[in-house]
Amino acid sequence: MRISSYFVLTILLTIAAVANVSAQKKTFTPEALWKLGRVSLQDVSPDGATALYTVTYYDMAANKGNTDIYAVATDGSRPARKLTAFPGSENNARFRPDGQRIGFLAGGILWEMNPDGSDQMQVGSSPIGGFCYSPKGDYIAFIQDVKYRKSVQDIYPDLPHAKGRIIDQLMYRHWNYWDDYSDPNVFIQAYGNGQLKGEAMNIVGQAIEAPVEPFDGIEEVVWHPGGRKLAYSAKRQTGTEYAKGTNTDVFLYDLDAKTTTNLTEGMPGYDKHHAFSPDGRYLAWLSMATPGYEADKNRLFVLDFQTGKKEDLTEKWDESIDAMQWAPDGQSLYFGAGVNATKQLFQIDMAKKRVRQVTKGQWDVGAFVAGKRHIIAARNDMNTPAELFRIDPATGDMQPLTFTNRDMLAQFDDISVRKRMVKTTDKKDMHVWVAYPPNFDPNKKYPALLLCQGGPQSLVSQFFSYRWNVKLMASQGYIVVAPCRRGMPGFGTEWNRQISGDWGGQAMQDLLSAIDDVKKEPYVDAERLGAVGASYGGFSVYWLAGNHQKRFKTFISHCGTFNFESWYGATEEVFFANFDLGGAYWQEPKPVSYDKFSPHLFVKNWDTPILVIHDEKDFRVPIGEGLQAFQAAQLRGIPSRFLYLPEEGHWVLTPQTSLLWQRVYFEWLEQWLKG
Repeated sequence: MRISSYFVLTILLTIAAVANVSAQKKTFTPEALWKLGRVSLQDVSPDGATALYTVTYYDMAANKGNTDIYAVATDGSRPARKLTAFPGSENNARFRPDGQRIGFLAGGILWEMNPDGSDQMQVGSSPIGGFCYSPKGDYIAFIQDVKYRKSVQDIYPDLPHAKGRIIDQLMYRHWNYWDDYSDPNVFIQAYGNGQLKGEAMNIVGQAIEAPVEPFDGIEEVVWHPGGRKLAYSAKRQTGTEYAKGTNTDVFLYDLDAKTTTNLTEGMPGYDKHHAFSPDGRYLAWLSMATPGYEADKNRLFVLDFQTGKKEDLTEKWDESIDAMQWAPDGQSLYFGAGVNATKQLFQIDMAKKRVRQVTKGQWDVGAFVAGKRHIIAARNDMNTPAELFRIDPATGDMQPLTFTNRDMLAQFDDISVRKRMVKTTDKKDMHVWVAYPPNFDPNKKYPALLLCQGGPQSLVSQFFSYRWNVKLMASQGYIVVAPCRRGMPGFGTEWNRQISGDWGGQAMQDLLSAIDDVKKEPYVDAERLGAVGASYGGFSVYWLAGNHQKRFKTFISHCGTFNFESWYGATEEVFFANFDLGGAYWQEPKPVSYDKFSPHLFVKNWDTPILVIHDEKDFRVPIGEGLQAFQAAQLRGIPSRFLYLPEEGHWVLTPQTSLLWQRVYFEWLEQWLKG
């Protein structure tokens, strides 16, 4: 067959054009990262035809974000459309049970609108923390703070300008905020045709967190299908006992009898994330067995209201569950869980308790809603932030519904992320993600970063972070090594639990095994290795700094634990320290962690430049840990820098401060690994 010269020329020009476009793509930067829209699934209409979601965009000059509500047809027949555009942010979008209106919060105030975004009308008058409609649409339930404790000004009204606190027990601060003398409680109020009726009733009525702060919200408030009962989770422990324990229970409130029943009485760990079956016969919830162990296996329990029997459906399944929902027919449940360093969707049937993996792929499946025809879920990977997908529950086939960041991301080359199995020092197989720079050339040599994950029981999955972003790091010319070391979920409960009481033990050897294996590759410059991490990852960096045998050329630690004794004396959730360190440092015998693993004991071995980052409002790992580490490096004459962030907590959330964090981070790496 003859091929015309014109045809050949056309092919060559097309190839050249494609190559030229690729060559013209820009480097992915922190500034580009902060221009991405952040998608969050909210709800699916009763008929399953429409999904509601929010998108948050950040204004760097104004140093704040704005969130609006969008809708998209779940069959992909219509493009997404924006429903709200208030000056502030809108969230908590929920379809009314009849599907005729959408409720949402604007500035914390309840509003409603038509499904097309028209006829927006204010319903509430005071800010609330989240709401949901009753199944018949005759009530709403909402969360609101109730002041139960006295401030200095309440006690001494003649001292209105006095600055101080009178503290008599623990939990006076939590994660990143001081006690505001209030607790969230659950309220119900009659509702009809866009109007609230009568007075709201507090169905908790006591100084306990219902739901538990700071991570639980309106998803912990669930109506019974009959509309006359309501289940919510709460932690009845207060003060010092709250700080020492995790006992959270699920309570059932009866609107007619006005009574409250503890459905998980006698179960001493976390019990929450509950849901009623469609027929109302069963309540399913997630339960941890071990008191004080916040990373225990999340079991899927079911209570049969007819028989009173409680049953663990996942007793023979060796993984932990993240989220759960009933299938529309009530014969099975869907849940999310980690597996092979990804987060996937699973299904378990009630009758035989068989677990079936619904989705498979190199991505994470996040929030989801199981509708009548399909499942709507958020999905992301290390190259792409969350977008909404439609999932066929029978086959797991996924079809994209939203394309919020498609045009923005098209300006940048993707990175390549590959799975690598590494043998640990105790002969186990460890999953390691290795990310390669755009246009990776195996004939070149690249500096490499060991990414030390936090948690310590947090999975290195196909996550897309807005701070520890693998795409961003690899795009700057680094090979990123991200090991699923001991302590991570998704590889069985034994692997998950092995880190507790052994922070500086096998998990550290796992990290070293990963970087030692990857640095053998000819394209890795073994003379330009860095170790970076936050929280437990920050601890890991401090520990490695004193125990790395000159493997690394620089370190970066953010909000890491440096001195176990000082950390135990200042952290807020004492149950976490008690379980993972083995108890208080004054116990007899003293837990071995203090004298065996605390990084400050190895400062005499420090010999490598280190960047220390710490946040003033981090009460989980208080600021003193970073101050001690930086001072030790300075006094030892080690090149070091301290980035102090006065308004941030355990995470960096404000736009300009986040850019500051990333600029200092990459400048430090540039200086010590490329300079």
